[in-house]
Amino acid sequence: MPAGGRPTVRSRRLGAALKRYRRAAKIDQAHAAGVLGVDQARVSRIESGHVTARILEVRVLLDAYGVNDPEVLAKLEDLAKRSKHRGWWLEHAAHLRQDYLDYIALEDDATYIREWQPVVVPGLLQTAAYAEAAIAATPHYIAPERIAQLAKVREARQAKIEEGGATYTAILWEAVVRHPLTSVSIHRDQLSAILEVGERQNVTVQVLPFGAGAIAGSTSAFQSFSFESDPTVEAVALENLRGASVLEAPEDLAAYANSFDQLRSAALAPDASARLIQSALQSSEEDAS
Repeated sequence: MPAGGRPTVRSRRLGAALKRYRRAAKIDQAHAAGVLGVDQARVSRIESGHVTARILEVRVLLDAYGVNDPEVLAKLEDLAKRSKHRGWWLEHAAHLRQDYLDYIALEDDATYIREWQPVVVPGLLQTAAYAEAAIAATPHYIAPERIAQLAKVREARQAKIEEGGATYTAILWEAVVRHPLTSVSIHRDQLSAILEVGERQNVTVQVLPFGAGAIAGSTSAFQSFSFESDPTVEAVALENLRGASVLEAPEDLAAYANSFDQLRSAALAPDASARLIQSALQSSEEDAS
């Protein structure tokens, strides 16, 4: 059972998938319980994520639902295994809100991550110095030791991208590139880091130029996640001052997927974006000399 009886992101995703396949097969929970030889309450708790299905239960249920795709079986078995494992982020649970832990778990499991950021450099691209400055800039006081802890978590999140574990696309508004959030030297180092990370095969960085017009103000910052080889959006995260909220309703996912597609279409191509960032970096260096 997930710690404290609270559904984990992974157990919730597993339960939601099993529920989806059960409904597609037009089988009710009572019948599913009979197939497993358990009471209906267990099936309900599996589907809500309050209980993690055993691997054998996953196999039996998928067979009963007529799901024989080996890829689906392998994915859900893997999810059942990993639902019982402690993620690296739980080492920081003492000083992170639960919604932020859930957000990190989603990010860590994702195969595709797409991000729009109109204000600051995305956390997955931030240097350590920039991260500390961005966290310290929040309107409420944060103790220096906590700033360091949060920056360390942000750095740990970046391993997913550095190791090629996900395809990452970031769209930044031009203001993020042109206007330093912190000292000019930190900003320059940050721009250099973006150019370097942007050369990775699994990373795409695009800039939405000032000339794109009102679309820059059409939505606040967000991340969308996909967990399959098919990049269909399955969750959206909205980061805030105290953590993050996660959206999973189909209408929300469709709206944010459409918004990202519009932003990407209006943004400069990756090569042109890199040239704009390089130009901003050179201008910053010239101003400092």
